[in-house]
Amino acid sequence: MPWQEIRVEEQRLLMIRDHEEGMSISELAEVYGVSRKTVYKWLERHDEQGFLGLQAQSRRPHRSPNQVTPEVEGAIIAARHKWGWGPGKLRVKLFQQDSRVPWPAVSTIAAVLKANGLVVSRRNRPRVPIQRPPYLAADGPNAVWNIDYKGWFRCGDGTRVDPLTISDGFSRYLLRCQHVEQTGYELTRAVFVATFQEFGLPGAIHSDNGTPFASVAPGGLSRLSIWFVKLGIVVERSRPACPQDNGRHERMHRTLKAATAKPPQATVRLQQQAFHAFQREYNEERPHEALDNKTPHSCYQASARCYPRRVPELEYGDDMETRVISQQGSLKWKGVRTFISEVFAYETLGIKVIDERWVELYFGPIRLGWLDGYRQTFSRRKPKALIAEEISVIV
Repeated sequence: MPWQEIRVEEQRLLMIRDHEEGMSISELAEVYGVSRKTVYKWLERHDEQGFLGLQAQSRRPHRSPNQVTPEVEGAIIAARHKWGWGPGKLRVKLFQQDSRVPWPAVSTIAAVLKANGLVVSRRNRPRVPIQRPPYLAADGPNAVWNIDYKGWFRCGDGTRVDPLTISDGFSRYLLRCQHVEQTGYELTRAVFVATFQEFGLPGAIHSDNGTPFASVAPGGLSRLSIWFVKLGIVVERSRPACPQDNGRHERMHRTLKAATAKPPQATVRLQQQAFHAFQREYNEERPHEALDNKTPHSCYQASARCYPRRVPELEYGDDMETRVISQQGSLKWKGVRTFISEVFAYETLGIKVIDERWVELYFGPIRLGWLDGYRQTFSRRKPKALIAEEISVIV
């Protein structure tokens, strides 16, 4: 019969006594329903340890071949204090520094960090499935840049710090991490001019819906994003209250905050130095899983599109008329002025005539809305009269 679950040690002891009384190994295996190998095992255990040898023993090996030595553990802890990275990035960095050392698995490094109190547990939160608009794919360097003003904070002397961050969506290369004294159009534009002059122009720029990147004007355009469009850059914006649409940039912000603002530096000058140090480490030393553990610096190259000395004027197709918006933000059509937005002052809009009543207004490739030539009113939403006409044609 096989071993019983209750008092199994006594079953083994009975087997030992039967063997001492002369039963063969084959007979014991048949009577107790176990293999000959198992009979030999318990006989040897009894000879070595007596009755204690018949009790269930831990399967933990006496010596683990993967046990971390004090030297390796110390190197892991030192690397954590130096860079503050997670176990995956630390293993890559340690291997790059000395490939002769048998560095343990990521899970073992994580256990070392946790055992030494170097892990802060995050609160588990329910995840909502993400549904993204059809943004352009960041399939190469400078295809899409991600931009944002990281949340402001104060230095030790009380001065407010507003870091403007610009990163490449493909390589994660951090192009700028710079404090800007005022987050309005002029100073923000100056940072982008310097960035464009150094790295060239991207295909698209992705931002949130805050100022100075967006506004409540038609098309969500601001003075800054109007400038982007005139430079031939596609403007993308996250959905309202959806930071996950710019997720990789937001994750970088968390790393930036942990490395440079906990706690903040004493002065703005020292804080900017901390930003520069973080930027160098993030680009040149920190490996990234999405890049096959390469650094952003090794995956980035400047754009072939150079920043022009003069911003070109927008061009429209032959099927469009054009009008220049007045300083007050109005457009003149059929002798009557209609207010559009002051943000387009002195800019040229494209006008696509639908019929004798309706026209569509464009700024470059962006449709701003519809103008009613009869009532001289502007609407950002498609007028119901036009929708009704389209439905009647389909029916």
